[in-house]
Amino acid sequence: MWKKGMASAVLLVLIGLLAWNLFGPKEPAIGLEKGDQAPDFELKTLDGKTASLSDYRGKKVLVNFWATWCKPCRTEMPDLDAIRSENDQVEVLAVNLTTTEKSVDHVAAFTKELKVSFPVLLDQKGIQARYQVLSYPTTYILDEKGRIMSVKHQMLTKKEIEKELDL
Repeated sequence: MWKKGMASAVLLVLIGLLAWNLFGPKEPAIGLEKGDQAPDFELKTLDGKTASLSDYRGKKVLVNFWATWCKPCRTEMPDLDAIRSENDQVEVLAVNLTTTEKSVDHVAAFTKELKVSFPVLLDQKGIQARYQVLSYPTTYILDEKGRIMSVKHQMLTKKEIEKELDL
């Protein structure tokens, strides 16, 4: 009788573990599709600090890939800055394709001219290739847990960003 009780208990535990593995909560895969966990990265900022994507968990994040020579990038910068300035729970990470720029000083002058307040990250490591960025600007919109909500391969207006972020 005792053996049957133990066997039943073990069987129930195994069934429970199987059900948990099949139907329990799962971490999203790291990838570049909607719902995936965005790949983490670490880059130097324009002001010499180091920033990683994971530093901004808890906020919605716009990872904006751009360059100074990109006219649509210049056009959307003020809207990106306004979104960040008006919303405490939104961060903009402007990842500059630094290897195509005249110099880091040129990038600094560009951002100073536009008076942007968000972090400018200098991509000299090929993060843009890792994110499969083929056109500029490209923006990955992430939720508070770092999951990809959407990817936009175009210039965004403030209204479009607000709609994407449900603001």
